[in-house]
Amino acid sequence: MQWLNEPSAWHDEDGILRVTTGDHTDFWRRTHYGFVRDDGHARLAPVASDFTAEVAFRGDWRALYDQAGLLLRLDAATWVKAGVEYVADKRMLSVVVTRDVSDWSTMPCPVDAEWITIRLTRIGEALHVHWSADGRAPAMLRLAFFPAGPAAVGPMCCSPQRAGLTVAFRDFRIGPPEPPHEG
Repeated sequence: MQWLNEPSAWHDEDGILRVTTGDHTDFWRRTHYGFVRDDGHARLAPVASDFTAEVAFRGDWRALYDQAGLLLRLDAATWVKAGVEYVADKRMLSVVVTRDVSDWSTMPCPVDAEWITIRLTRIGEALHVHWSADGRAPAMLRLAFFPAGPAAVGPMCCSPQRAGLTVAFRDFRIGPPEPPHEG
């Protein structure tokens, strides 16, 4: 795995990757805010085609837009980030799909679980985004277009309004595509 924007503070020990974000880091392209940010932290592994990737994570959510989850990236203008984002003093499930411009969808996290799991399954040009809490069955969060072919995927975190979001990631895995559960 390779870092995209390696954070100054991180360590990987006993199966837990702990990351502390740098100051005002984010992934975003133009929509509404007018700026391009490509300085969030992501530890990525290459994927050739269809796959399922999954990671569980928890964070010390305190500031607006604190976020963590998975990033699937083709290049700086084509990527998807999915996970938890802190908005209006609560954790929101969040997906940003970017194809030159970013779109953003959120919904309140319906449970108060310590660990949230995000799963991305790419089959052809379809990207299925699922989430679960504390090992429960995954639920669909979004279905999006993502170009087929080589890309990279892995744990991601950002803190657009501050430095110092600390996130723990565990159980990151990449494997063959699993049948998506759309229920």
